[in-house]
Amino acid sequence: MTIAEAQAAVDTWIKENGVRYFNELTNMAILTEEVGEVARIISRQYGEQSFKKSDEGKQLSDELADVLFVLICLANQTGIDLTEALRQNLDKKTNRDSQRHKQNEKLK
Repeated sequence: MTIAEAQAAVDTWIKENGVRYFNELTNMAILTEEVGEVARIISRQYGEQSFKKSDEGKQLSDELADVLFVLICLANQTGIDLTEALRQNLDKKTNRDSQRHKQNEKLK
């Protein structure tokens, strides 16, 4: 699935199942919540925290997909083409950082 196809699929899902998009502020709060759930799994799976009973059944892949879903919702409702936005962002990073990271002793 391309990014454009994902944006279209989320839009269709919202219209068929979600009634309408939550407003942008609500979606921002939901995105923050979902990122927190990703952080919780990462801190337990790769960090030093231990899992709790309430963490059972939580999958990093599912939580990352939740983040992506809400991010796509925000892009759709604010008229952002994520394919083009990502292309421009990669160009910006390439121009800004292509040599900086190669010269970073911490990455060697």
